[in-house]
Amino acid sequence: MKNYRTYICFIVLAVLMLLLYPREGKFQYEYQKGRPWVYETLISPIDFPILKTEAEMLQEKEERASETVDYYSYDPSVAAPKLEQFGHKAVELQLDGELTREMYAHLSEAYERGIVSDFGDGTQSDKVIFIKRDKRIAETPAADVYDLARVQNVLRSDLVFDYPDIDIDSIARLLDLKSFIVPNLFYDENTTQLVHREAVNYISPTKGMIYAGQLIVSEGEIVTSDICQILDSYKAEYKMSYGYSGSPNALVASHMLIIVTLLALFFFMLFFIERRLLEDLRRLVFLMLMLLIGFAATAILFRVDQRLLYLFPFAVLALYMSAFFHDDLAWSVYAVSILPLLVIPENGVELFFINLTAGSVALFSYRFFNRGWLQFLNVLFIFLAISLVCFAFKLGTGSLSYAFKSTNFLFLGIHAVLAIVLYPFVFLFEKIFGFVSYSRLWDLSDTNNKLLKDLQKKAPGTFQHALQVANLAENAAETIGADTMLVRVGALYHDIGKMENPMCFIENQAEGVNYHAGLTPEESARAIIKHVDDGLALAHKAKLPEVVCDFIASHHGRSVTLYFYNVYCNNGGDPSNKAAFTYNGKLPRTKEQVVVMMADAVEAASRSLKDYSEESIAALVEKILASRLDDSQLVEADISLRDINLVKESFKRYLMQIYHARIAYPKRQQPSR
Repeated sequence: MKNYRTYICFIVLAVLMLLLYPREGKFQYEYQKGRPWVYETLISPIDFPILKTEAEMLQEKEERASETVDYYSYDPSVAAPKLEQFGHKAVELQLDGELTREMYAHLSEAYERGIVSDFGDGTQSDKVIFIKRDKRIAETPAADVYDLARVQNVLRSDLVFDYPDIDIDSIARLLDLKSFIVPNLFYDENTTQLVHREAVNYISPTKGMIYAGQLIVSEGEIVTSDICQILDSYKAEYKMSYGYSGSPNALVASHMLIIVTLLALFFFMLFFIERRLLEDLRRLVFLMLMLLIGFAATAILFRVDQRLLYLFPFAVLALYMSAFFHDDLAWSVYAVSILPLLVIPENGVELFFINLTAGSVALFSYRFFNRGWLQFLNVLFIFLAISLVCFAFKLGTGSLSYAFKSTNFLFLGIHAVLAIVLYPFVFLFEKIFGFVSYSRLWDLSDTNNKLLKDLQKKAPGTFQHALQVANLAENAAETIGADTMLVRVGALYHDIGKMENPMCFIENQAEGVNYHAGLTPEESARAIIKHVDDGLALAHKAKLPEVVCDFIASHHGRSVTLYFYNVYCNNGGDPSNKAAFTYNGKLPRTKEQVVVMMADAVEAASRSLKDYSEESIAALVEKILASRLDDSQLVEADISLRDINLVKESFKRYLMQIYHARIAYPKRQQPSR
């Protein structure tokens, strides 16, 4: 039944991916600059413009940015009153009529051409300005326009030449000629800036044409930069004007084959790395969701704007998975989840390497910087890594300056920040799927938390036992590839129920005190067995995750309290009455639960050893684990005999290190007299 549900999940995921896949075919030619053209000679079947490269667009934009054309507004109301005032003044001073008419003509011409107060830079010959006159804008050389000083200089030089016998300077002072020369051209800053921005932003993306029937590239010819640019232009025009011209069914089949390949890779990766996940529906669905998010982000952002793919923090998917799975599996699934970047967007190789680097750096750095403000150091590491990758790709297509200018460090910075800022959503997945993140396990493993502090105060012997079991189990879990952090937490909490009645257990009893004196074997067994139910009650009250509660319920399984059962039988009790002496817990199902059960039994039994030789420790471990197997306590566990043997060897090595032989210090001999 589980396999059936697994297959259904894969089918649903494939259908969702197919629906999200952009309905676009791929350009039929693959080429690379500096490599030979491997296809037959390509003759252009259509007319298309040659697109400028990104570097050319950037250079032209910089050139436009350095060029500014000034706009001026012509005011026709200025000239008439000034010329009229000049005429009245000339009549009043009784100037020569011919001289007056010539001066009037010069002033009229200056006002007609336009007078500005000052050009600012002092040069006019090489400038072009635009003049807005009568709702029309005319391009005019700056040399054709007067400024205040030039009007006076031109007027004086012409009059001096025409009237050498007259003191023109005296007449100009008498007339107060300056008062009749005022600007009628005014600098329009708003229009100048607006047009300048438009000129910079709206640059023609093309620089020529290729016509139908024209040769593009010959078979075997090296694809140079110019040919590559023409091929890129042809590709863009073909996709825009023609798109996919083949069979729609063939396109869907192509997309389906890509998706099937992707999911097959995902399936076999799980099969060989951690096969049990294929039967754990919750965990499998979570991993599939990560796969779907990566695919959906690629497909949707590709349709909206490919540049947004530089913003989306795919690396956060790796962090989500590493919160619930070991890093090897998280990285492997993450690598599969970003494979769509290679086949959907145009610059897929660059995007794939950027996000592969981001995910790898995030997984590595988050191991060491995952507390408080230190988490934000990961932003810096991710940003530096992906900036280097992006810069390297840009450097391969242009100069050093172009690589710096074309690398969008702002987008990459936002990418790095989002990868960490979005991480708290892991707690939402924790709630939805009922998982326990490594962050939560890390907090639970802190012996300073309230529940473990209470255990240390109320049942110090049990607390020390829990610490030893945690160390023993964690070491064994590592040898079989089990979740070491989960094993440690499960071991620390497996006996918390004992603090409800600590003196019932020998490790907490003071010397000379026997809690069970005067109790029947049944009553003693009942008190001992009750610590499992007490532990579950305390765990639920403290809102411990269910996966931790499972260790409490399963660490004795359905085993028998042999000591009191044997006392009962020796006192004439019915041997078939095992129920009163049997734990009513769960049988362990996972590797982690099995390891804690075995470590608990071995650690407790090791305290009764008189001889800590290698042989006696090995015999103890073999006996304890054999009893669990013979008692059918591991029938539901997902653990192999090979793993059990590895666990046994780990226990033996660890106990030998703890109980190694000490050196007997010789007594000091008294000197003879």
